[in-house]
Amino acid sequence: MRPDQIQPEQYSAQLATKKEALNALMAGLELPELEVFESAPSHYRMRAEFRIWHEGEDLYYAMFDSADPRTPIRVDQFLAASTLINELMPKLLAAIKDIPVLRHKLFQVDFLTTTTGEALISMLYHKPIDDAWHAAAVALNDQFPACHFIGRSRKRKQVLTRDFVMETLTVNGRKYHYQQVENSFTQPNAGINEKMLEWALDVTRGCSGDLLEMYCGNGNFSIPLARRFDRVIGTEIAKVSVNSASLNIAMNGMSNVQVVKMASEDVSAALNGEGELPKALLQAGMDTLTPSAVLVDPPRAGLDDGTVELVRKIDQIIYISCNPETLKNNLEALSNTHKVTRFAMFDQFPYTHHVETGVFLERR
Repeated sequence: MRPDQIQPEQYSAQLATKKEALNALMAGLELPELEVFESAPSHYRMRAEFRIWHEGEDLYYAMFDSADPRTPIRVDQFLAASTLINELMPKLLAAIKDIPVLRHKLFQVDFLTTTTGEALISMLYHKPIDDAWHAAAVALNDQFPACHFIGRSRKRKQVLTRDFVMETLTVNGRKYHYQQVENSFTQPNAGINEKMLEWALDVTRGCSGDLLEMYCGNGNFSIPLARRFDRVIGTEIAKVSVNSASLNIAMNGMSNVQVVKMASEDVSAALNGEGELPKALLQAGMDTLTPSAVLVDPPRAGLDDGTVELVRKIDQIIYISCNPETLKNNLEALSNTHKVTRFAMFDQFPYTHHVETGVFLERR
């Protein structure tokens, strides 16, 4: 997304266009009225990545248009990024501009921020980072007391203080705390994430029993939904996310949630009766879990056939989708057994064609 595409005065019109496109795509399905959750029109992204462009003594943040990938677009401020990222952008360049060991061969800077004013700054280099870099970076970090710095070069990573931030989300007036680790998946739009969590709690208001969650990440949904269910077992393949989820569960005082490191395809195969339950699932108590509901938040490819067959057996399905086309295919496959009773659009990525969608399905 180019900086000039972010036009807050056009946000309402662009959101209406997205709504029309989503309704048109889903026109052949039996769906209730679409609920639309809009984003803040600016400063909504809690993370951003920028290339660093060097021109003589000058250096600046840059982005590239896919139609002209060789020409840098200078970015001094980025309206999509959080207010904190915009505050840090010029301060960081000013601080490193006259320090050769910090600016030489620097080719990218990644920012990860929180709603509570914390920031993680990763600096990526086309040169080995060494003790001289570390000493200069420590002095730099002293100028940014609310920030955590990381240096990266080929096969090397230096963490000055820590490689994560602690985010706090407010959902229906209650605060939830999450560790968010560098380069691990987190929802980029914190405001929309809070609305998604509130929606998930709303649609499960009448639910009870056990919840199975697949693709649970760092426990983003698992932790608030633990208040709705007797037990929650989440599965996730990324080790970093599993570790964060375990920490977040303990930090939020949820004693009825467990996370298992396992690919969704393997979980589906095991629960569909293709062989004995793996040890990890047995240790988590999956053999005694009788899910009344399942939550899936798959990647853009949607649910594989095995997972579709698995969720078909469960009465209530919460499906969070980042790709309406694969969602449509999955809903068509589930239409004989389940009916969509809630249908929502979350504008996670304003000024782009990307749409985040939520559906709640109940057995017919």
